[in-house]
Amino acid sequence: MEHSNAHPEQQPALAQPEVLNGVIVLIPAYNEDLMIGSIVLKVRRRVEKVIVVDDGSADQTADVARSAGAEVIRLAENCGKSHALLKGLNRARELGGAVVITMDGDGQHNAVDISVIAQPVLDGKADLVIGSRFLSTKNDVPTHRRLGQKTLDVATAISSGQPCTDSQSGFRALSKKALENLDFTSYGYGIESEMISHFTERGLCIVEVPITVRYTVPNGHKKNFMAHGISVLGSIINLISYKRPLLAFGIPGLILFLVGLIASSSAFTEYYLTDRFPFTLSMMSIALLILGLLLIIAGLILNALVVIVNKNRVEVNGLSK
Repeated sequence: MEHSNAHPEQQPALAQPEVLNGVIVLIPAYNEDLMIGSIVLKVRRRVEKVIVVDDGSADQTADVARSAGAEVIRLAENCGKSHALLKGLNRARELGGAVVITMDGDGQHNAVDISVIAQPVLDGKADLVIGSRFLSTKNDVPTHRRLGQKTLDVATAISSGQPCTDSQSGFRALSKKALENLDFTSYGYGIESEMISHFTERGLCIVEVPITVRYTVPNGHKKNFMAHGISVLGSIINLISYKRPLLAFGIPGLILFLVGLIASSSAFTEYYLTDRFPFTLSMMSIALLILGLLLIIAGLILNALVVIVNKNRVEVNGLSK
């Protein structure tokens, strides 16, 4: 076997990645003491500061993150990802970073992609940058995740009017302007979609960039995939009802009303041809017509209220400037 005669000092050294000035990385974590230390160490080689929000973990997540060099915000109880993220983002805003990057604490995201995520904000080209798993051909995303994600993407696009290939990605970058517009509340796991909808409404620029992910991590998702998806979808539906009531109530109401018309027409035709009164079909058609009209009226009223609220908000913001 041949041995190298090169002196150890002559061996090529690994290139030290460039540290991005003014960039803060925020990591919400829950029971991640297996991974959080290595994640923080990798991230600290690339940015000035790392904040870990320990969302009421029962293990040593906070201690491990602090030992690795992160600033730790310890929550007394598990409040959910949305609450933890908003808590950390408020802290990052206090520190005045030029860019704040959010990452998941389970090790799925690659620290190498931090510069890719941050660059559009640093260049002044975006206020929110979303790292998309689906813009890269390197990611082997499980089929069930891909299908579930597309469902949530469509729902998010309906609620916000902003098309997105990976609306639920937790790997994203926010500008100072985005941090200044974090005046909304969020619960559970719906913050990714709510952030897109809120920033779109405020006229902020949103872009996507490709990222790489890995699903072979020691500590997978804390919540059952189906339960998680249903929870997020429920949050998005609530968001649609709040932001676009005419769409949420008016369209279903119109569909029910049309079905009621068809049913009533069929009932009338049956009575005309057979001289027998179709009681069940008639009652069903009347119920559909009434329910459809109620939903349409509710959609119109709520939409008018949304228009008035948005108009008042614009006027207040105009006076405050």
